[in-house]
Amino acid sequence: MNLQIFVNALVNAALIAPPAMAFSLLFGVLKFPNFAIGGYITIGAFAAYTFNVPLGLPLPLATIGAMAVTGFVVWLAHVWVFKPMQAQSAVTLLVVSIALTLILESVVRLFFSADVRGFDIPLERPWKFWGARITKEQVQIIACAVVLGTGLHVLLRHTRIGRAMRAVADNPMLAAIRGVDAAKITALTTILCGAIFGLTGVFAGLDLVIEPLVGWNLTIPIFAAAILGGIGSPYGAILGALLLGLAEELTILVLPSTYKIAVGFVIIAIFLLVRPQGLFGTAEIKK
Repeated sequence: MNLQIFVNALVNAALIAPPAMAFSLLFGVLKFPNFAIGGYITIGAFAAYTFNVPLGLPLPLATIGAMAVTGFVVWLAHVWVFKPMQAQSAVTLLVVSIALTLILESVVRLFFSADVRGFDIPLERPWKFWGARITKEQVQIIACAVVLGTGLHVLLRHTRIGRAMRAVADNPMLAAIRGVDAAKITALTTILCGAIFGLTGVFAGLDLVIEPLVGWNLTIPIFAAAILGGIGSPYGAILGALLLGLAEELTILVLPSTYKIAVGFVIIAIFLLVRPQGLFGTAEIKK
């Protein structure tokens, strides 16, 4: 099998895994699948572009700015849109989140138009090894994804805030009885996940292009990776992203690349029928 397939799969996984982990964290705390992630990623990509190109900041500083802006936007969406509707069903909130992502993308299109843009970085030839090619930016994306995954593991398993996040996700009422401020932890989780979506926007701008639909195009793969690993399981989301990336690249061997996005839909359909809890999720016990 061609080594390039594994390289491409690894890059795809590095692009999808961080937002899939954030999606699972948000689901665990808010208890509904938030499809506004596409709009959040688009906001992150264009915030980084604004800091990098019109304002002339180096890309690392532009990335930090984009993470801050997106974290604020996600927190604002939680406070203004989803928190007042928390008594509504998960399906209702899902529909509202789809509407929100369309609104965010329309706002971006209003100010930036639909033109394709890119960061102000020098063009370099890809590195070659054993017949495979990989760019410097793709290596940086993989390295950042590994560091982020490790950081989230340390946060969730070895810090007081991480244990509070898991407690609120498992049982908010019991967590409140044990003295955990669920409202504060929820706000903190939304800001953290927003920062991750902002970072994903930068990744997408480096590996793909910056345009208003950049986040929407990643939504189905992110959702598929989260379902494959088990919604609510950040670690499952990492494995789901790896398997999805490999499946998408293997699809190209037998089908045109235009069918690549269909892999996500197929995985979602199969797992919802056969194993809705995903690989690492826990089946819901119905009384």
